[in-house]
Amino acid sequence: MYHSWLDHLDERRARRGEEGKKSTDFALDAERAFPGADRITSIEEFCALADQAVADPAFFDDPNVSDQGFERLDGWLKFPSDISTDIEQNNVVSAKITESGSFDQAMVIFHHWNATFRNRQIANFFSQRGITVVEIAMPYHFERSRPGSAHADYMLSPNLGRTIQSVRQAVLDGRKLIRWLKIEGYREISVLGMSLGSWVAGLLAAHDSAVSKASLFLTAGSLADMVWTGRATRLIRASLEPEIKLTELRRAWGPLNLENYAHSLARPDLGLHVVLAKRDKVVLPELSERFMQRLKDAGARPNILELNCGHYSLAMPPYILLAGLSLKRFLSCADKSARQA
Repeated sequence: MYHSWLDHLDERRARRGEEGKKSTDFALDAERAFPGADRITSIEEFCALADQAVADPAFFDDPNVSDQGFERLDGWLKFPSDISTDIEQNNVVSAKITESGSFDQAMVIFHHWNATFRNRQIANFFSQRGITVVEIAMPYHFERSRPGSAHADYMLSPNLGRTIQSVRQAVLDGRKLIRWLKIEGYREISVLGMSLGSWVAGLLAAHDSAVSKASLFLTAGSLADMVWTGRATRLIRASLEPEIKLTELRRAWGPLNLENYAHSLARPDLGLHVVLAKRDKVVLPELSERFMQRLKDAGARPNILELNCGHYSLAMPPYILLAGLSLKRFLSCADKSARQA
């Protein structure tokens, strides 16, 4: 009875998330994903470029590394994104810093899709335990929102190129922030990603050796499969389905598939922590299980917590408390073997 109530709660939350959303048109928009690809007009050509990006270890590197322009004031940090988009607000990154008074560890949090507020409870909890928390705004969210839009429909959408650009921008913004944290003197850097934010945190951890611990909440490997099967992305699938097959979408969004970077996530100096929801209808459990197996096959030993709740009900007690305590234990591990236990 209780779990039936939980399922109903998650469905109500999903319906609220759909209110006011409008479907948008399918588009390749290859130039956004792959600069210089303005003549790409077919899905096959787009997929070929995506295959090249997956094979390119520098795809998530910033070719124009600049650590200038950081402004810190009253607990807020702002700096220019190194990817320029046609939405001016989106080109300035903002982050809320909750200081711990220690330079031992900093944790960068990547929020979920369409988040409307930062998580003060998480920030306060960990800052009081010696971990400085930095809550970064992902593209088209919070202070970076597109004018006139109540949803971050530019970060994840049936526009294939813009979705890749947005996730890549989030990764590069995160890497730039981590370089700043290192310059400031923080010794250990962790990342926490929630739902869509877990894809960003995972990609960042796979490509940046400065990250020593990564915690992924409500995650999977294939973003294409998540969008195609998930409860929260029905409108996106409705626009995609008449234009592209799932097999093609998997290739097109291959650069965003964490399974393609399993070996990088399995590097011995990276601790992995994962929290999954057994009743998840947004990130289906079979997708998460496939990703966990891919990580294990690559040699990773992720610390996995599975809770008998849904995607949205993870935010409720006791589930959020169990997840938080599990994360606390993971972040408290001081040695490499403990991180991978």
